[in-house]
Amino acid sequence: MPRPRILPFIILGVLNKRGASTGKIVLDEFQNEISEFWTVAHSQLYPELQKMTDEGRVSIVPNQTNAKTVVYEITSIGKADLEAWLQEPVTEQNSALTSLKLYFVQERQAPELRAMIIADVKLHVEKLHHLQGRFTDLFSEADQIAGNYGHYLILTRAIERETNYVAWANGVLNDLDN
Repeated sequence: MPRPRILPFIILGVLNKRGASTGKIVLDEFQNEISEFWTVAHSQLYPELQKMTDEGRVSIVPNQTNAKTVVYEITSIGKADLEAWLQEPVTEQNSALTSLKLYFVQERQAPELRAMIIADVKLHVEKLHHLQGRFTDLFSEADQIAGNYGHYLILTRAIERETNYVAWANGVLNDLDN
């Protein structure tokens, strides 16, 4: 099964968040903000913008300050696509997209936010339980650690990462309730 195109949703999210923008402004958003948690080959941006223009997801609008610079704007089709993508349920197959989707949530009371966090917490709790079970199976005795110290370190770090994520996400849910 082919992997879904993610770049269009990132572009739609940036245009929805920032308003009409040049390709350079979209690229700056990638480099300065989105690259903290998601990477994209910059050479993909302009061909993707052209494809999205052809699909009717973005449109080219007149540039009032420089006629040579192209300005892109999200269309109603693009907004509908972005909204549908943000509302897709979080599953084990797409949970890596949660941080990216969260970046584009603009309002604390956005309807998709709570569902997204709850579903992601469920996946991380399952992962945490799996890791804790592996730890018990592999390192229940101190002498089991000695011969596999690197594995022990990696597994304890993974448990810590999942524990911290679940605590953070539960804090977000508590914050949303207040």
